[in-house]
Amino acid sequence: MAIKDTLIEIRERNGLTQAEMAERLFVTRQAVSRWECGDTQPGIDALKLIAAEFHVPIEKLLDMPLQAVCQSCGMPLSDPSLLGTEADGSPSEHHCKWCYANGDYLGACTMEDMVGICVANMTGPDAPFTEDEARAYMEALLPTLDRWKGAASD
Repeated sequence: MAIKDTLIEIRERNGLTQAEMAERLFVTRQAVSRWECGDTQPGIDALKLIAAEFHVPIEKLLDMPLQAVCQSCGMPLSDPSLLGTEADGSPSEHHCKWCYANGDYLGACTMEDMVGICVANMTGPDAPFTEDEARAYMEALLPTLDRWKGAASD
C-alpha cells in the first residue's frame, strides 16, 4: 500500500479531519493534504511522529513488508538459525539469538543502549544507511517492539 493510502487509512480510522491530523503532527493541513495526494511524502521525523502518535509500525509507513522481527532489536528473523531459545530450549519465535537465550533477554540494557548497538551494526563504509538515518529508524521502531512497549527512552 502506498504511503498516501496508509496515511488516509490512519486518519480515517482515527476519525480525524486533515486539520485535526495536522494539529496532532505539528504540521499544516496543507502538508497532510499533499501527503494524501501523493504530491510529497513526510520526512523521517514526521514518519517517526506518525508511528508513535498512531501506534503504527514504521514498516507499514515505509511500505515495507511486515515480517517476523526480533521483539528486542528489530532484526528480521528470516532464518531459523537466527532464533534465540526459550527456557525449555525450543526456538523462540519472537527473538534473535543475540538478544534472547534460555527464555530471557541477554544482558541488561536500556532502549537507548539498544539503539546505539543497532546503529553501530547498521552503519559503516559500505552500509546503505547514514548514522542519522539508522538512528531515526531505530528510535521509531524499538518502541513498537514487545521488549520496549511503554518504556521511556533514557
